[in-house]
Amino acid sequence: MEQRTALVVGATGLIGQFLVKKLEQQPEYKKIYLFVRRDMEVVSEKTEVRVVSFDLLEEKDFPQVDDVYCCLGTTIKKAKTKEAFKQVDYEYPLKIARAALKKGAKQFLVVSAIGANETSRFFYSRVKGEVEKAVMNLAYAHIHIFRPSLLLGKRQEVRIGEKIGEWGAKLAKPWLRGPFAKYRAISGEQVAQVMVARALTKTDQPVLIYESNEMNSALK
Repeated sequence: MEQRTALVVGATGLIGQFLVKKLEQQPEYKKIYLFVRRDMEVVSEKTEVRVVSFDLLEEKDFPQVDDVYCCLGTTIKKAKTKEAFKQVDYEYPLKIARAALKKGAKQFLVVSAIGANETSRFFYSRVKGEVEKAVMNLAYAHIHIFRPSLLLGKRQEVRIGEKIGEWGAKLAKPWLRGPFAKYRAISGEQVAQVMVARALTKTDQPVLIYESNEMNSALK
């Protein structure tokens, strides 16, 4: 069995928490590094937590790994300004992708969002599209982009709008078929499961993009 190493950024978020647990369960991974802004507990001896400032990160701070999992993301409401939002959702992921590549990383797996488009009129979707394009221009052997629709799951902070959205998503699910299937909600745990599975699946394609419905299909 090929032994691999991984770096996870955004490990304290909805997807990131499940991702860490699933990576710890995989015998293929002998070492897992977590870059976090605040300390967190882990149960596996093969997982190493590093508390970092993403503003101050330099190439020398990065371990040599095979796979980089990027689950960083915020909201305009939480970031408070467009500039702060773009720093978390564009500047940090790109900075991490570039540095890890220089240290020998082979795969970059990043959580984006449904509707990501660099030419979108909507700021959120435009930033997501811009970071996708920037990452795809890097010389990774494989780049995996995951575009979940509404994410289901228990978050550390309560988001009233998303709670209402979850209720609506459950009602709308039977009607979201065909070209609308990609708008179906998906849980953070399911996204994490697909991310790990894709990383461990051999492919000849340098760039792969997964919409929510494709992730749901992969789980089946």
